[in-house]
Amino acid sequence: MPEGDTVYITSRRLQAALAGRTVTRFDLRVPALALADLTGNTVTEVVPRGKHILMRFSTGQTLHSHLRMDGGWRVGPAGARPAGRDFEIRALVGNAEWLAAGFRVHDLKLLPTEAEDEVVGHLGPDLLAADFDRAEALRRFAAQPSRPIGEALLDQRLVAGIGNVYKSELLFLNRLSPFLPVGEVPDLGALIDDSVRLLRGNLGDHNRSTTGWRQPGQRLWIYGRAGKACRRCGTRVVMCEQGADPATERLTYYCPSCQPMPG
Repeated sequence: MPEGDTVYITSRRLQAALAGRTVTRFDLRVPALALADLTGNTVTEVVPRGKHILMRFSTGQTLHSHLRMDGGWRVGPAGARPAGRDFEIRALVGNAEWLAAGFRVHDLKLLPTEAEDEVVGHLGPDLLAADFDRAEALRRFAAQPSRPIGEALLDQRLVAGIGNVYKSELLFLNRLSPFLPVGEVPDLGALIDDSVRLLRGNLGDHNRSTTGWRQPGQRLWIYGRAGKACRRCGTRVVMCEQGADPATERLTYYCPSCQPMPG
């Protein structure tokens, strides 16, 4: 599931394959952008911003994409057919050596680089940014004291980069109920610090782990383990939907014993 670490790794691979090279293939397979053509230009850099990817070109334009739940960019040799089903490809950006294919990427938009705030300006501090603003992140959370922490962690306007997996894992590690109001979290700073630590600790590859183990089935403490025994106390893990309304509901995993309900 793409979260901040996945987006960062993806951007790094795109940067290595595309940056500084002349574009020889540019194909956006969405109606609004079907006629766009940046061949002959150069990719200057590829930048992650929370869960967004910004591919910048020498023309002063940026190709914006979002992976959401099922999207991804795959990089392969320029002369090879992209691995995957053709009808799922929504973007192709290539040069003489490499071809990047965007499979099921979402929110594709071509806009002036100076106008990137139109697509990422609403985001809170990026947990993986070198200049991550911890104080600003804490300020934004503190401004919503009655909101359940499980919902707040997913709000990219507060901090950018946390998805459903990290939300559940972070709350378990800190023994916090997902329904605990933000204002009642004993040490919000420690929770934010753990968010940074976990995301940055998983930038080596896509085999995300919060337990320290890399073996399949051992990588996560609680996410995806509904009905199974809690790794800490043995209580059955509970899964439920959590959100302010149906449009924002997301699955939440928690241990009723390790993370008791507030009140």
